[in-house]
Amino acid sequence: MLNGNQQISALLSGCRQNDRGSQKELYQLLKGYAVKICYRYQHNNHQVEEIVNEGFTKLFKNIHQFDEHRHVEISIALKGWFKRILVNTCIDYYRKNASYIHGQVLSDETERIADHGETGLDKLSYKEIIEAIRLLSPAYRTVFNLFVIEGMTHEEIGKHLGISVGASKSNLSKARENLRKILTKKTDVKTYVEPIR
Repeated sequence: MLNGNQQISALLSGCRQNDRGSQKELYQLLKGYAVKICYRYQHNNHQVEEIVNEGFTKLFKNIHQFDEHRHVEISIALKGWFKRILVNTCIDYYRKNASYIHGQVLSDETERIADHGETGLDKLSYKEIIEAIRLLSPAYRTVFNLFVIEGMTHEEIGKHLGISVGASKSNLSKARENLRKILTKKTDVKTYVEPIR
């Protein structure tokens, strides 16, 4: 966990001077955070590691753009800035590999699928919900994360992924439906009690 504005300022200053020790220390401080962000977008650990490393490369390359003097809490501001880098890196990775990942490509398929509220979420842990999101196809998972977690509009998602607004809405709806099925199975398993014989 990052602590102390002076410590972080010193690390940032060292990173701007390409000091390997400062880069290593900042990497160690932010790696867990970066993995959690990327974990929502990718299915396997190798892809997560690849994206995290690419994110850190971009962070160190553009560290001069982050002005810590404009923020009261440098650690919060730095994490927010780094999160945007990581999300954009996940988007770039997805676009680059979209046609290769399980043959799933975002499409303009039907846009009207019923959207019912989830049930049983209170019985699931955060980790189980994230695992369920990771089970979605890459196309559905990406749109779901960008809309629900990152708060992007369908117009922004379409622009970032190079798809229509309708395709974004369709994939979000399908993601929610598939997620609902996955979560329902999990809650059914959790609440099932074997009958006494």
